[in-house]
Amino acid sequence: MLAVLGVLALVAIVRHPTTDIEILTHQSSDPAPHRIQAAVDFGLVAVKFLLTWTTRAGA
Repeated sequence: MLAVLGVLALVAIVRHPTTDIEILTHQSSDPAPHRIQAAVDFGLVAVKFLLTWTTRAGA
C-alpha cells in the first residue's frame, strides 16, 4: 500500500508532457503579420497552435 501511494505521489509531482505545434507562414519582412493562436490543455497533453500569415499590400 505504501509503494502504491509513493508511485501516485511521484506521478503527481512529475511534469506532464506537452506538445507545442507552431506553423509560421508569414513573410519575414512583414513587421505585423496576421496571427491566430490557440491552446488546449487536456491535463496530460497540452497542444498549442500558432498560425501567422501575410497579406499582400492593397489586397
